[in-house]
Amino acid sequence: MHKSVQYFRSLLTVALALLASVAAFAQRGATTGEWRTYAGDLSSTKYAPLDQINKANVSRLRIAWRRPSVDPSILAKVPDLRYADDFRTTPLFIEGVLYAPNAVGLVEAFDAGTGKTIWVQEPPESGPNAYVGVGTRGVAYWTNGTDARILVQHGHYLTALNAKTGKTYPTFGKGGRVDLQGYIAAPPVGDDIYRWRGAPTVVGDIVILGRSMSDSFSRKEGARADVWAFDVRTGERKWSFNTIPRFGELGTDTWEDGSWEYSGHANVWATFSVDTELGYVYMGSGAPTNDMYGGHRRGDNLFSTTLVCVEAATGKRVWHFQISHHDLWDYDIPTAPILMDLVVDGRPIKAVAQVTKQAFVFVFDRVTGKPVWPIEERPVPQSTTPGEKTSPTQPFPTKPPAFDRQGATEDNLIDFTPELRAEALEIVKRYTIGPMYTPPSVKTDSNLGTIQLPGSQGGGDIQGAAFDPETKYLYVPSITSPFVADIVKGDPTRGNLLYHQGTRMWMPGPRGLPLFKPPYGRITAFDMNKGEIVWQVPNGVGPRDHPAIRHLKLGRLGWPSRPAPLLTKTLLFVGEGSAVQVERNRVPKDMPIEIATKYGEPWFRAYDKETGAVLWETQLPAGTTGAPMTYMHQGKQFVVVPIGGTDVKSQFVAFSLP
Repeated sequence: MHKSVQYFRSLLTVALALLASVAAFAQRGATTGEWRTYAGDLSSTKYAPLDQINKANVSRLRIAWRRPSVDPSILAKVPDLRYADDFRTTPLFIEGVLYAPNAVGLVEAFDAGTGKTIWVQEPPESGPNAYVGVGTRGVAYWTNGTDARILVQHGHYLTALNAKTGKTYPTFGKGGRVDLQGYIAAPPVGDDIYRWRGAPTVVGDIVILGRSMSDSFSRKEGARADVWAFDVRTGERKWSFNTIPRFGELGTDTWEDGSWEYSGHANVWATFSVDTELGYVYMGSGAPTNDMYGGHRRGDNLFSTTLVCVEAATGKRVWHFQISHHDLWDYDIPTAPILMDLVVDGRPIKAVAQVTKQAFVFVFDRVTGKPVWPIEERPVPQSTTPGEKTSPTQPFPTKPPAFDRQGATEDNLIDFTPELRAEALEIVKRYTIGPMYTPPSVKTDSNLGTIQLPGSQGGGDIQGAAFDPETKYLYVPSITSPFVADIVKGDPTRGNLLYHQGTRMWMPGPRGLPLFKPPYGRITAFDMNKGEIVWQVPNGVGPRDHPAIRHLKLGRLGWPSRPAPLLTKTLLFVGEGSAVQVERNRVPKDMPIEIATKYGEPWFRAYDKETGAVLWETQLPAGTTGAPMTYMHQGKQFVVVPIGGTDVKSQFVAFSLP
């Protein structure tokens, strides 16, 4: 062969390899027109490169179909069935069919073009109580090419259903389901009932589950919250990861006085992300028992409030990074980490980014766990509560910058007018205030507790974020909403904690306005190759018509709800959230519900991804309650969003072009 021909072929081989690597580099998101996992793909991008609905025609969107959150066939059997309106479910779309848990947690399959029922999961028991339950965020799908299964967690059971018929597999678990309750190590007291409102994740031939747990404790002992993986065919447990280490495991030295033996929780209540090429699973945990007082569990407390990478096949830890040491702020990791392939300073990086309640985005090399940009351990305020021992430092990323307001400080107080600012200063005199990580304080007549900002629900929270694998932009919805981190003395007749959480009330400001500066709900767009903010806009009108500020003719101030994003080729879809999610027992009598955390109005919008400009908005029958999704079916693009309200039953609403 002539040398020039050989050289040309060598160049061609290299070029083709480069093209293949670039294609693989970009192939993230729901790239097939389907939506096969809860967040669109295992990278948790919530992205689909669809553009039939685009900037030029989004204004023509209309409702294509609506579907109730509980199938009429169930309501015909149980007419008085009660179910929650905070309908968090995001459907999967696979081969023309949508699959989703309904508002009581049973799976329904329905036609993607019309919303009409195909099948409904039948509970194994009989009678009205068989239909009692709560909805979850989603289901998982598995196929080997001949068999296709829907994996659903309903209450304390894991079930595999035939995707075509909805029937169970008798050989899965015992009688067609796995009793997750049987895998809980008996705790000294309480919280021993398995529950979760997440979405299972399928990796190869295993399915992975997290767990939800209470935030209210009276004892230092608590139930463990290990992460479990099961065989999708048999239901056999394949591995578990201990979020609180056990004897001989890494991390027990971070639990002083052997407190790892009796402490509990540190649960993964968010969803998971997976790098199938590396064979790694990424997950974020929450706070341990008790989440506002830790005098009985001194030390950093691994693996609580920690981003952990484990082997998908074995559950063995690969690397970890603790986001909050000795967590006292309920700064659980609330959402799945997002996998992204970046180019930082000319260097390709397989990255993983974790959005937090603190309003940070922590970014790591997902292979090694090394921070992409430096993360500094900075001194933070220390606790004065008897018996408490706070960490002297906490981790602060140097890039990207924070996406929401941090610290209950005088500089952050409302200042629309001098009078409002003076009133805000007067209000905070009865509280402990300070920068972020100011510890909770004991409630007394002269001190009502610590005002915490971000509050226990963010910053960022359950809504997560969305990432565009092509532009490398990350979009984060967040809220500016404080709460009172107050602790009270424990009652020795009811438990053994020296202190535990108090009322944890939301925090009103002067004349029923928020206490801090707006926006109270916002969306931030980051260029993740640079670690910089590109744009930031309020999400929602907010309380700008309040009599004290109406004359100022302010722009949008945003609502403090937690709406999830959906990203397409040119558009960012975000709702405002829903008032049905507000915990009314935590709203003081003098606080308007409209400024309470989780409040949102029934608007659904499309933003221009490049600028943050609102291109389309529509008022729905009720507010958005879960993450939207999109898909292509018979040549038409649909966008589906779950909604619910106090006066409107929860349902799915599907949009398409005329």
